[in-house]
Amino acid sequence: MLRTFTRFAAALALTACASASRTTDTATTSTSSSSRLVAGAALPRTRAERTAFRETSTHADVVAFLDSLRAAGAAIAMGSIGTTTEGRTIPYVIASRPLVRTPEDARRSERPVVYVQGNIHAGEVEGKEALQALLRDLTAEPRRNVLDSLILIAVPIYNGDGNERFDHQARNRGAQNGPEMVGERPNARGFDLNRDYMKVDAPETRASLAMFTAWAPHVFVDLHTTNGSYHGYNLTYSPSLNPAAELPGATFGGAYARDSLLPDVQRRTRERHGITTFPYGNFAGDEGPASVPKGWLTYDHRPRFGTNYYALRGGISILSEAYSHDPFDVRVKATYAFVRELLSLVAERGGAIQAQVRRTEGALRAWDPARVAEVPVRARLTTRPFDADVIVEQLEPSTDTVGREPGVRRGLRRTGRYRTERMPVFDRFEPTVRRPPPFGYAVAAGDTGTLRLLRAHGIELHRLTAEWVGDAGPQWVTDSVSIAARPFQGRREARLLGHWAPGGPQRLAAGTYLVPVAQPLGAVAMYLLEPESDDGVANWDVGGRVSAPQGAPPPIVRLATAPAVARERAP
Repeated sequence: MLRTFTRFAAALALTACASASRTTDTATTSTSSSSRLVAGAALPRTRAERTAFRETSTHADVVAFLDSLRAAGAAIAMGSIGTTTEGRTIPYVIASRPLVRTPEDARRSERPVVYVQGNIHAGEVEGKEALQALLRDLTAEPRRNVLDSLILIAVPIYNGDGNERFDHQARNRGAQNGPEMVGERPNARGFDLNRDYMKVDAPETRASLAMFTAWAPHVFVDLHTTNGSYHGYNLTYSPSLNPAAELPGATFGGAYARDSLLPDVQRRTRERHGITTFPYGNFAGDEGPASVPKGWLTYDHRPRFGTNYYALRGGISILSEAYSHDPFDVRVKATYAFVRELLSLVAERGGAIQAQVRRTEGALRAWDPARVAEVPVRARLTTRPFDADVIVEQLEPSTDTVGREPGVRRGLRRTGRYRTERMPVFDRFEPTVRRPPPFGYAVAAGDTGTLRLLRAHGIELHRLTAEWVGDAGPQWVTDSVSIAARPFQGRREARLLGHWAPGGPQRLAAGTYLVPVAQPLGAVAMYLLEPESDDGVANWDVGGRVSAPQGAPPPIVRLATAPAVARERAP
């Protein structure tokens, strides 16, 4: 069934429906270029607000804005999580009432910690602007709000180097509707930081993981803007898509975010703000004016993506994607409203969310194979989609071959008309390779690349104080290697093809490092160290173990049971 309507009419209906139930001060949803969100006239304004959303903030603008908040009396703590490739600070702000300044204080407070990050892709500028405004508005409110119930850590400008590479929107973000000048997607080394969470090549990623380890946020939110499809939603969202984040018996947050938390955020943003949201995806096939979408497909399951990764650490993670074809001010306001309503729900459910994360950590520390029989290490898009009505924005052919309409490719123009279409929605992944959790893994002392990577993630390591000889259980045997023809992120990805062979005698020298799986980051450790993993050390050729096997470190040994030998906790 198709239903054609205007977005304006749909917004009117939503607003009328919501007017009786609105109970909190929230961002305006007007599509006009309002100069600010909900702040009073005396409070500082972002660069976007000062310029009627014609411009976005520079790195210096963000730092100055945060300094001005503190100077105006905002109860915030400020710092830098680290520095970028080019030496810029990566500022963060802690906001809570009473103010919490350290991870130890946060744990003693028994409140949920929410870590919200913007600008990982520096051309996608909505999160950067929305976070600044949200910090201002929440800290300025005299009445009780979410800051009385949770601890907010905001990192508004994560990719500072990419942010400063300003160029015309048509060049840096061709499918985006303003502002005129934006930064670029990668960092200064050309890395997409949202593909770096497993291999950890960038200083920005190392700084981010150090914050995760120190603060152990209960909820991680990453703010983006879409790249492609013309749909009818102001914002789309996703939980972690990695199947290992939904292990039975480990009570990870993937299913909870998808089935409970996010549907309630969707409802509140619609009722209180008139903002339409939907699970993240794009239409399959051509999006030309004559196309009939064949389905709505989400993105990727691999933990190289931040929100997929963070759930493997046992927390709840959420991706936010503003609609790139909306005007800049609408995108900022949609992001603002989404984050504010998410914070509201986390504040209300803080005890339950903390309890769930504690259960996950407890399950990982115990790592009972009787409850977690197998862990997915490879996956594919689900073969069991569900049908839903999806809003499609209608396009028409255009004689304007220059492509003057912002965010619209040449030969097409937007009509302002939308239709709903019933189609299959592919919003999750299913495992293709599962492996039982071992006791752990043995990594040679000379395998410095792997050890450096494990430490960057904060994974617990032990070290043998004496030699051990024994049967470690079945081991992987590589028969052949498939290596990508072109480098990606500075590396050529690889896939090992082989089989598992029966166990036999293994010798582990004194000083060998052990990586026990029974620890809070056990799922991350497995995904890194299993040879069949689609995002581990073999895939990323850590230490040259795939591309240059002659000079590579010894193989990682899978230990079915704990070796009976003395060991110590390693730094």
